[in-house]
Amino acid sequence: MRAGALRPSPRRLFHGAARALFVFVLVTCALLADPPSSWAVATIPQVITNLRNWIVGILAALATLFLTFGGLRYLMAGGDPGEVESAKRALRAAAVGYGLAILAPVIVTVLKGIVGAGAGQ
Repeated sequence: MRAGALRPSPRRLFHGAARALFVFVLVTCALLADPPSSWAVATIPQVITNLRNWIVGILAALATLFLTFGGLRYLMAGGDPGEVESAKRALRAAAVGYGLAILAPVIVTVLKGIVGAGAGQ
């Protein structure tokens, strides 16, 4: 038997942590989802607002996931330039995701202006 056979590799630890985080995010999203009492929506602004809220939530969750993956990859890179670059790409993707989540309400406001949904209010 090898001396290090009982010790899991960093890659296995990373994948296990990633799976656990993914399941945690899915369960949390499922528990926090608060569906409306009626699925019928009467107005276009209501539909657009609901769509914006979903987009922001999904973007923020994905950005957090990428931030976690990037941070874990960076910590476990061990000085390997390829792994460090992969971690940096994941961290950049997280930054883009957070930026889009912040800009989503602005984009929806512009969309409301284009379709005229806010004119009657």
